[in-house]
Amino acid sequence: MSTSAMTADGALLQTGIAGLDLLTMGGLPKNRTTLVSGTTGSAKTIFVTQFLVEGIRQAGEPCVFVTLEESPDDIRSNMRSLGWDIARFEADGMWLFVDGSPSIEQEDVLIGDYDLGGLLARIQAAVAKVGAKRLAMDAMGALFMRFSDQSRIRGELFRISRTLRSMNVTSVMSCERATDYGEPGRYGIEEFVADNVIILRNVLEAELRRRTLEILKLRGTSHRRGEFPFVVINGKGIDVVPLSAIPLEHKSSSMRATLGNAGLDRMCNGGPFRDSTILVSGPTGAGKTLMATEFAAGGAAAGERCLFLGFEESRDQLFRNAASWGYNFTQMETDGLLQVLCEYPESANLDDRLIHLKEIMDQFRPHRLVLDNLSALGRFSSEKSQRDFVVGLTSFIKQEQILALFTTTISPIIGNAKGNESQFASFTDAIILLRYVESGGQMLHGMTVLKMRGSSHETEIREFTIDDKGMQIGQPFPLRGGMLTGNGQ
Repeated sequence: MSTSAMTADGALLQTGIAGLDLLTMGGLPKNRTTLVSGTTGSAKTIFVTQFLVEGIRQAGEPCVFVTLEESPDDIRSNMRSLGWDIARFEADGMWLFVDGSPSIEQEDVLIGDYDLGGLLARIQAAVAKVGAKRLAMDAMGALFMRFSDQSRIRGELFRISRTLRSMNVTSVMSCERATDYGEPGRYGIEEFVADNVIILRNVLEAELRRRTLEILKLRGTSHRRGEFPFVVINGKGIDVVPLSAIPLEHKSSSMRATLGNAGLDRMCNGGPFRDSTILVSGPTGAGKTLMATEFAAGGAAAGERCLFLGFEESRDQLFRNAASWGYNFTQMETDGLLQVLCEYPESANLDDRLIHLKEIMDQFRPHRLVLDNLSALGRFSSEKSQRDFVVGLTSFIKQEQILALFTTTISPIIGNAKGNESQFASFTDAIILLRYVESGGQMLHGMTVLKMRGSSHETEIREFTIDDKGMQIGQPFPLRGGMLTGNGQ
């Protein structure tokens, strides 16, 4: 299997890191040096290690790992948790360590007396011994600390870069940076010596860490610009979510599907299209989870599998409430038509959750997806993180032609209700609004279909009631205005 592609300026080597090759538009420039810079905990060592591992796995390319801080034993041990058996690669003659980590004997060497020539000679010998095509140097900062004169560091960086290029290897070097946003390297010169620069960040966002990747430069070739979220998965490594690189190539269906409620299907001109993403917005207690329950049950009645994700109510509570409306979630699960997952929104950041959901959907292969509630997921994340999550999830389910229903909560319960439909409007095919309205001394429920992409639909605002058989949709409200803001007459 070839891992090279061609550009106007030369060959590209596919990294094999999930999502990264889409951002680089084919891979890293072959036989060039890439600087991978990041703060503590940003997964620098994992990145450079995975670059070598995927070269062996996908292309059978031998490699050399130069460790300048941790010992080879520590690298082997730490990477075993990711499912990478480096010792086996060594036994097969595909991996060779060059140990440049400080030893006890070196502690007495005066700073400034360090000789880089000996290390470079060892690297050249190792590359020749295994016929390496890929090389990684981890923790360059540990090397530079051995020089007392900072002006010498730039020269030594050029020396390393020239030596690596003369060996015809594609190399990645990691270095520490002081802050997530600022100079790419600790010494302010690293980025000018390397051919390519990739920045890894590990930002604290709403009490949870969020890792992102940015390609600062790729010499001689184009690339996607901006920050892209990534996660680290046991047994897999880094998985980048290339949001802006996701192609709009999904198929569109003209088949209609049921929402699980005949009255609602009539409002939607027979039901949504088979591959629609539906947003249900309303205040707390307005019937959003009931609508999601009927949606899942309607799919089961048609022999369709549904993945139900709950972030506000427990599993037992969802099953109890479904039973009170006449729906047997337990039997649906026994029949393999339903899978219910309930978690606290704070249990993972949105990037980790997105990758986890994709893995679950790959295994369960659902026809339908319920996510109840988007507002709960946004409690401990920024608006950008939430938007990225919705973009990534909707792109995936569109490609798989999964019919999806998302719920979101507005506030206050009555009066001038403010929702966040506009935040997700461009990502959804249909929007259904649920509202309370005070009329004649009573609190009533109202519903309208605000949007159905590519289809006609009812525009009336209908009253609905909830009983032990679920949602009963009635006649249009005889009101002239104000229902959506709770100001009926």
